[in-house]
Amino acid sequence: MANPRNLDIDLLRSFVAIAAEQNISRAAERLFRSQSTISLQLKRLEDAVGRQLCERSHRAIRLTHDGEVMLTYANRMLAINDEAMTRINEPQLEGMVRLGAPEDFATTHLPTILGDFARTHPLVSLEVTCDLTLNLMEIFRQGALDIALVKREPTARLAGVRVWREPLVWAAAEGYSLADDAVVPLVVSPEPCVYRKRATDALKRARRKWRIAYSCGSLAGNIAAVKTGLGVSVLPKDMVPHDLHAVTGASLPNLRDTEIALISPPALTVPARRLCEHIIASLEKGGR
Repeated sequence: MANPRNLDIDLLRSFVAIAAEQNISRAAERLFRSQSTISLQLKRLEDAVGRQLCERSHRAIRLTHDGEVMLTYANRMLAINDEAMTRINEPQLEGMVRLGAPEDFATTHLPTILGDFARTHPLVSLEVTCDLTLNLMEIFRQGALDIALVKREPTARLAGVRVWREPLVWAAAEGYSLADDAVVPLVVSPEPCVYRKRATDALKRARRKWRIAYSCGSLAGNIAAVKTGLGVSVLPKDMVPHDLHAVTGASLPNLRDTEIALISPPALTVPARRLCEHIIASLEKGGR
């Protein structure tokens, strides 16, 4: 190409945030910029490539085919840019970051993300606390966590940046069956638990009787109980183990999605801020 056109990394970062949030205002919140700035950056990127990347409606922003192609390259370019800048400018970043996370999310999605961060910042120590969301929020309020990943309702107007959207399903053992009029035996964590409340609220709306068949504070303990056929539980669709199955059909009511938000105090240490940025960027690639 005789006169190559260069893509602006800042514009790509805004575009990736818009694609993840499907909303200009939420993208602006994520990047700590104004809505007008993010809108302008999207227009500048579209002008630069000569293609419409997004379709706007009163509900959400959707990527066009060209937008989907651009998103793939944008994620790759941002990853290379951020890794290069981090290794050159902060090779000796040191300190400790105390991170809180729900157990199910911590055991499935976080290991790879935290491993990548540790390789880039080998002198930063990570202390991870796994607990129920309401307990994590209390620990965070007490100042014992630097940042926390917490479950919340998608419509909740709470502090934090959404980093993951979760479709929830009923999970049961292979071969487990439940009559349409049977009392539903639940395998859940003790209160307070977002998934427990989601299960009981859905059953109440459906006017379906239920009982707590087994309650354990450990995710592994609850999954083991479901495997033995003690009852059904609620899990994110992507986290259902291979030896369990999602219960579909009319036997149980549909469950509303929930989401994971990243919360942090106004003032963060540099290591904690870098971990926040890394988690957000990594989960954006997962595309929820």
